[in-house]
Order: sequence, then structure tokens, then C-alpha cells
Amino acid sequence: MAKDSYLVGLIGSGIGPSLSPALHEREADRQGLRYVYRLIDIDTLGVPPEAVGDLVRAARDLGFDGLNITHPCKQLVIEHLDALAPQAEALGAVNTVVFDGGRSIGHNTDVTGFAASFARGLPDASLERVVQLGAGGAGAAVAHATLTLGAERVTVVDALADRAADLAASLNRHFGPGRAAAATPDRLAQLLTAADGIVHATPTGMAAHPGLPFPAELLHPGLWVAEVVYRPLETELLRAAQAVGCAVLDGGGMAVFQAADAFRLFTGREPDSGRMLADIAEMAGGVESSVGKAV
Repeated sequence: MAKDSYLVGLIGSGIGPSLSPALHEREADRQGLRYVYRLIDIDTLGVPPEAVGDLVRAARDLGFDGLNITHPCKQLVIEHLDALAPQAEALGAVNTVVFDGGRSIGHNTDVTGFAASFARGLPDASLERVVQLGAGGAGAAVAHATLTLGAERVTVVDALADRAADLAASLNRHFGPGRAAAATPDRLAQLLTAADGIVHATPTGMAAHPGLPFPAELLHPGLWVAEVVYRPLETELLRAAQAVGCAVLDGGGMAVFQAADAFRLFTGREPDSGRMLADIAEMAGGVESSVGKAV
């Protein structure tokens, strides 16, 4: 029998500004559900990221229906779960945990979330040569999404050379040899000169990490720019990109579509992503926000 009451949460660091609780709870209210979404901030609790396993077990024992997982726990949580959905296993990153009969099952809705947002917001973007900045948990998801969308080649750039190399090797195993490469930030200027677009998947630009992830002079009008950060919706990178004539995609669409997919996993009910896009535009950027559209 379908439930009408749900308790879910988000585990991560510095998650006070997260819009996930409001996104989930607003949609649940419209569907007549009792739905409580709690923040479980490891900084507030004073515990390290490695405590994620204890927090997942505690949530399960306390009767939670599921959890979202964010930075820096998306990869650390895996060893503490009973099973992984194929997408999460391929990625090596989990952003959604569903409790089912005492078992914890890891999923990743970042991949489908980014793919849906990109297809909606930049439908005509060329995907021959894509540069991605950032190879963490979100980076793994969006690189998978970009290749799934048909990118010929993704070059992953990360300050941690081993992390970029590991992600590129994983992508090549999954999608075929030559589809991904790794590079260090000192090559970014050269790479962007020949690229069709760049996906930004680091925390730079978030409210707690303001600034540009690379010098604005590396941007040029032939480049599209896709952002993963969604708070603020208009990051410094997107402002700089628009100023030189780039097509841009903010992070709001990914935030909404990954949340919609997680809501579906938690409840078995179909969310209205259009309503949720309007919600995030109102909450994060005002009604004139681009939210998932090229501007």
C-alpha cells in the first residue's frame, strides 16, 4: 500500500543553504504527502566525512525512508551500503540512498539530472570537444552524463592529477577507449581555445566559495559554459561567460532534475519537474532566472 508520510534527509558538509528540503517538501505538499526533509550537516555535528556510514545506519534505524548524500561523502558512503544501482556502481559515487526492508541501496541521480538539464537548456550545443573542470563526485556524474549525451571526447581537468586520471580511465572503460583524457590546470588555456564547451564541476562560485574557477580571459564567444553550482544561480563564471557572448546553462536545472529523480525513488510517485523548476527560480534567483535554459 502506498505511503503518505516520508522522512528523508541530506548528509554533507556546509549544507545549511541547501534548497533540497524546500524543493522536496513543496512538491510533496502539492501531492498531499506528509514529507519531512532534514539536514544532517557533518560540520554542525563536528564529525569527519568518514562518519557517513554511522550516520546512514543511524538514519535507517531511526526510520528514515532515504537520504541524499552530497560533498564530501558521495564516494565515502559506498562501502557502507548493502547494494548499488548500476549507475552508481559505474560512477563510484552515490547521491541518493533508499532504505528498503532494512537494506540501504545507493543510487546516483546527478547523471540523469545533468543530462536532462543540458538537453533542455543547450539542445543545439556542439559536443565534439568538451572540457570539464573538476573530477570529484559531481564531476564523475556530469562527465558520464556528457558522454551519454553524445560527446565525442571529454578532457577532465583537476588540480589533483591522480583524480583526473582515475576518472578518465573509468570513463574510457565504460564508454570506450579515447572518449576521455586527463589534464592539469596549466593546460586549461590551450584546451579551451579548441573546445566547444566547458562544464564546471567544482565548488568555486558557491556562496561559501566565491570567485572564478579560472581567469575570465580564457572564455571566448564560441564556447558554451555549463555550471553545476546552483546557489547562486548566476555565478561569477556565468556572468563572465555571458559578457563575452557564450551560451550558458546554470546549475538550477541539474538541481531540480536530480531532486525530482530522488523524490521518485523515495516515494514511487511522479514529481512535476516543471513546478519544481519554477520553485528553484523563485528560491535561488528570482522569477527572471534562466533555470536550465541557455541565455
